[in-house]
Amino acid sequence: MASKADSDDSNEFVTLSCTVFDASERNENSDSNQIVISTADVSSWDLKSILSRKVLKIKANPNRLIEKSSYFCGLLRGSFCESRMEYISIQWDAELFLSVLRFIFGCEVDITSDNFIPMYEAALFFGVETLLLKCHVWLNELTSFKGLQSPELGLYDLVHIWNYGLEHANDFILQLSTSYLARNFMWASSCNSFNDIPYELLCSVIKDPELTVDSEKHLCEAILVWLDANIAQSEGWSGEEASHADVLKQIRPSLLPLWFVAGTRKSCFFSKFADKGIGSILSLTRHLSTISMDVFKEADMSHLRIRLTKYTKRVDLSSCPQFTPSLLLLSMLPPSCYADPMLRKSIKDSSINHVRLKEDVFHLFWVLGLMLAFNEVEEVDISNCPMLHLEAAIDCFCKSLPSLRKLRAAYSLDFKTKMLCQLVQKCPLLTEIDLTVDVTPVIPGRVSVVSSWPALSQRSTTYFDLGNCHSSAPFSYTSRPFLSNITKLTLEGRTDIRDSDLHDISEFCASLCYLNIKGCISVTDNGISVIILKCKRLHSVLVCDTSFGNNSVLALCYGISGVEPQSENHSHTMAFKCQTLHIGGCNGINETALSELLSGANNLRSLCLRGIQLVDSALYCFSGSSLEMLDVSDTKVSAAALAHVIHRNLDLKCLKARGCRHLLLDENKTEERNLPALLHTPKELYSELGESCELEEIQLGWGFSFLYMEALKPAFRTLRTIVVGLGGSLGQEGLKQLPDICPLLETLILYFQVITDSAIMHVMKTLLQLQVLALCYCIGEISSLSFKFMMPNLKSLKLERVTPWMTNEDLVNLTQNCPKLVELSLTGCTLLNSESQDIISSGWPGLMSIHLEDCGEVTTNDVVSLLDCHALEDLMLRHTGPGITRNFIIYAAYKLPMLRKISLDRCDARDGDFDIPNCDDRYFLSSVKIARCKLQLCTFDLHNLEGRRTPVHKETLILTWNSEKAHKNRGEGKALMLFALVNFRNFIGFSYTIQWKHGSTWNAQCIPA
Repeated sequence: MASKADSDDSNEFVTLSCTVFDASERNENSDSNQIVISTADVSSWDLKSILSRKVLKIKANPNRLIEKSSYFCGLLRGSFCESRMEYISIQWDAELFLSVLRFIFGCEVDITSDNFIPMYEAALFFGVETLLLKCHVWLNELTSFKGLQSPELGLYDLVHIWNYGLEHANDFILQLSTSYLARNFMWASSCNSFNDIPYELLCSVIKDPELTVDSEKHLCEAILVWLDANIAQSEGWSGEEASHADVLKQIRPSLLPLWFVAGTRKSCFFSKFADKGIGSILSLTRHLSTISMDVFKEADMSHLRIRLTKYTKRVDLSSCPQFTPSLLLLSMLPPSCYADPMLRKSIKDSSINHVRLKEDVFHLFWVLGLMLAFNEVEEVDISNCPMLHLEAAIDCFCKSLPSLRKLRAAYSLDFKTKMLCQLVQKCPLLTEIDLTVDVTPVIPGRVSVVSSWPALSQRSTTYFDLGNCHSSAPFSYTSRPFLSNITKLTLEGRTDIRDSDLHDISEFCASLCYLNIKGCISVTDNGISVIILKCKRLHSVLVCDTSFGNNSVLALCYGISGVEPQSENHSHTMAFKCQTLHIGGCNGINETALSELLSGANNLRSLCLRGIQLVDSALYCFSGSSLEMLDVSDTKVSAAALAHVIHRNLDLKCLKARGCRHLLLDENKTEERNLPALLHTPKELYSELGESCELEEIQLGWGFSFLYMEALKPAFRTLRTIVVGLGGSLGQEGLKQLPDICPLLETLILYFQVITDSAIMHVMKTLLQLQVLALCYCIGEISSLSFKFMMPNLKSLKLERVTPWMTNEDLVNLTQNCPKLVELSLTGCTLLNSESQDIISSGWPGLMSIHLEDCGEVTTNDVVSLLDCHALEDLMLRHTGPGITRNFIIYAAYKLPMLRKISLDRCDARDGDFDIPNCDDRYFLSSVKIARCKLQLCTFDLHNLEGRRTPVHKETLILTWNSEKAHKNRGEGKALMLFALVNFRNFIGFSYTIQWKHGSTWNAQCIPA
């Protein structure tokens, strides 16, 4: 508000005349085209009314104008003719000029991203230094926003401001804009207007020392997207020689994930850089000692330093096999350290000694206080970095990342679960830890295990006797001090975890809310019960394919405040607080226990009962209304019971009901089972689903028909994943309707469906965002025409027994139309040959998974070109030609630094067998499967009355490794596989059977030495 000193008390004033050029558009019915106002009452101006007039006459105190504005100072005090005129004409935007006047005469003026440039220009033109300073302060504060990306400044506005600074050579604006964009690059790259960033600005941002990205991959990805969008506007592009390619030189290929850099080899922009990056990564992984010696001779090692700044929140190094503790430490030290001969020698020696930095090396840097601290980093992902040993990495993180709260280290096979307590103690602020590994294929509930070592159903120590599920005896245990802040712990697939480990975890993770031990086959029901009972804040339990049973159910149902499980009041039970419960494949639960559990779990949001046989009656006991995910796959659930749950849960986003044959149960059978007869037909079930929910994922089979698509339309509008399996009938009509009904669909998986070219072609043409496509055992008129359309976003393709006509030429077309594949599975493509290997590896160099089965003669001349897919993690070759050498498993593990899983068949072995790798030879393998077939008479061969013999799968040898120490005993001679089973102590399970002609069976038993 204007002060009295600012008011026009004297008779001296100057009249400023300003024209509002769009006034007639604002108010055509204005009574007068002119208005006279005074700065004496500036605080009460009605701007809307004022700006509706054509001509504005503003009476202003000249002294105030002269004091605050150098423009008016020169105009009114100088020798200009205006200084003696009664009226001064102002040729400027009227609304903006009024804002400047209001500011001059003491009123507050708001600066926004929309008016910053006009206000800045006005402040410059009229020479209002205080307003100019206000604009500077506003931009400085906005671009220094502590939460990084400012809520008031969008990318479009930022670019507009930068362009203004460039046009007017304003270093202040250029520097602030560039620095702001550099710090918020991750946010900027996700904006729709990212491709509109000028090339000069992009280069400046990438060279800025404050450039903050989660990983080098995100930076490279953003640059490639920008180039792809802007290259059409660049004249004279000629590959890497074009000026726009200079920005790619700022990328550090040695820091990229192997699968990503391999996948960019086909990019016209990045091909040369990709080849260089692959060479660098493979050299670092295969010849670590030599490379390290060369690296530390260099003066500039910036190309090996992770981009870390004081603004970094998240560090993503996942799928980078080249990372070692040495390279990690390199990024935590200031560049000035590289000139110190003693420090360079220490880092080099630790690299030469391989795999992990020694305690004394870390201690050296700690004592000298040289390691930099990045206090803002809260999350680190080092998943699938086989050479970055977790214990050594933690030694580095605890010093340089003191605020670390989330650690994802999936597939860290070297880390022992029993070391978890030490890990948490070193990083006390950790709240989330993910130590997932591949779930072993030796799951007792899924396969028939003939023999194994150690025994899969081993007897563990019992900490307390829970009795049966109806026991009301209270639990007793001794409390231990709280030692950690861990709230979320994922140990999925870890076979080295025992009951004693769960007991220890329950002692130092008292705040645990989320526990995932899916596939941990070495823990018992009693062990799971202990951790459920002691971790009283637990609300998410994921225990699929474990020994979770009645004792664990009782632990969930037991009242924390002493309320007995039989009580109708469940509010004090663990089950009542439970939000996620995944117990699929856990067959140790009886019907009564499951019903008791679900009756008290009213707050569940995610429920998995996959493969549990006693489900229907239990579902009727469930009265919750908050479910977002329900998995009842491969159960005996009926349409009535499923509809009962759907009717109450309107927020359901995911429904998995594939393999449920009882969805076809008729009314009479329902009544025979004494169950409520609410709904009895699949049609009513799907009508209920369509009316109640908006789904994102659905998996269906028995009882589903394309005739129900119309009823499901409302539920399918937001669908992103659909799986139709055996017993379901999507049909050609349903398939053609999918793009219209499910415009957001990203995953389409079909089993045993009748499909045709026309339907598949329609899907390919319209669902351009499709990322996963699987056609398995489908019948119909399918030809190469189905795959002639571009699928630019497809990442996973599975074709099983649907393309027997596929030739090498068809495979070439597929590589051109699906350029971004990372997973490929082909079964029954019998016309393929050894040349197919080169087509696959050159067409999809970034493949992470290859499954080839019954694919002609692909491996008749051994496996060569396929190993050029350097990022392979999963390789399966079965019935693809008897040319694979005996030492292939060992060679592939050496050649492919990311390989974790390999599956072969003895039918394809050149010498009839494969060498089993020992601990050193296996590198980073975690699972090896070797299938064995027998010849069986084919009775359906009408052209050969004597019949012909075909190979039929008989059994599979399975070797899986964990973090336990490995013994290196070897077997020799013809009985290599048998001796390997007996003597290898570093794998946790196998199944192997020798069956003689007369039906007698001899089981290979593993006898401890």
